[in-house]
Amino acid sequence: MLKFNKVEDARNFFQQDRFAVENGIEIDEIGPDSSVCSFVVGPRHVNAHGIVMGGAVFTLVDFSVAVATANRYWPTVTQQVSISYLSAARGSRVIARARCLRDARSSCVYQVDVTDDTGRDVATALVTAFKVQSHE
Repeated sequence: MLKFNKVEDARNFFQQDRFAVENGIEIDEIGPDSSVCSFVVGPRHVNAHGIVMGGAVFTLVDFSVAVATANRYWPTVTQQVSISYLSAARGSRVIARARCLRDARSSCVYQVDVTDDTGRDVATALVTAFKVQSHE
């Protein structure tokens, strides 16, 4: 059973995620085992060299998996992330596309591809999320 029937439901729920909200991350799409999230590059996202910080990209990756997993497996926590930074973002928006590669009993594995709005490959990540057993 899906938690969110439409993207607006996910946006309303994730307004509680203060770190993502205050860093300008938006939910663009949500599917049964995927999500697309992004942010418009601003001063809070760049380092002293004026390029998007790796930490901003990492946060976008982590949040995109949180959104995708929240639609099916509630709750989950990130257990392990392997990220490769491929090139600096040059566009005005950074976009993360998360999709499920493996759904096991207690964990799931997502691939996240990060690009900018010019189509430049910025990063790729493999994320394992642990499905926390609810005691409700």
